[in-house]
Amino acid sequence: MKKIPLIAAAVLGLILATMAVSQQHHHPDEAQTPSPNNSAQPTTAGQEQMDVAAPAMHAHHMESGPHMTMTDMRPVQTGDRERAQEVVDAARKAMERYKDYRIALKDGYKIFLPNVPQPQYHFTNNWYGFEAAFRFNPDHPTSLLYEKTKDGYNLIGAMYTAPESASPDDLDQRIPLSVAQWHLHTNLCLPPKDRRGEMFHPNPKFGLAGSISTQEDCEQAGGRFLPHVFGWMIHVYPYEKDSAAIWAMNTKHDSMDHEHMH
Repeated sequence: MKKIPLIAAAVLGLILATMAVSQQHHHPDEAQTPSPNNSAQPTTAGQEQMDVAAPAMHAHHMESGPHMTMTDMRPVQTGDRERAQEVVDAARKAMERYKDYRIALKDGYKIFLPNVPQPQYHFTNNWYGFEAAFRFNPDHPTSLLYEKTKDGYNLIGAMYTAPESASPDDLDQRIPLSVAQWHLHTNLCLPPKDRRGEMFHPNPKFGLAGSISTQEDCEQAGGRFLPHVFGWMIHVYPYEKDSAAIWAMNTKHDSMDHEHMH
């Protein structure tokens, strides 16, 4: 049990208090915010963040399966499209101020794993993450999503979160399940520290792309099992033109090959 708060502290850099509520742990904030060109090696705290987050980034394109739970699409109900559009409009309005990523940093957003190559970077607002664990405020996305550019970062979207304990009906009240799917990363087996690299080998045993998906098998392999890595999350890309692209899980922005991420 002593290891759980440290694991949750790393996860906190991405979705923060969503996990705090669902698991009732205290999470010190250890996210880093160096300049875009900072190539320093990660600190010990940063390495702990990488241990938990890297498997999720490596498995970014996974569909529903042992390591990914996705909400089922529901039939469209009266008012669903209008409710979803209200969220899109709120996200676009919230994002407008932060097209310059430096303003986001100035306002207290923190870059999650800035030195790890990613298709898109999460700039997370601690307070908004905490708020999302209790209620949904479409004006306050938990994270802003940026692509890295030669000169900095380009804003492309936002992420909303909800506690892992949220029911489908709870999630539907936030964003209609007839329009978009929430997703939850599950059944992560972290390898021993001296075997971290195995998560990125072909046909791995460990990680969110690994063959191990049960606690029993994980413990037999000497790993550390997490039933879920993050709370529920959903991305929105309000600058896209159609609903499918606006609510896509895998967009043109994150279509890079996994090999380019390491």
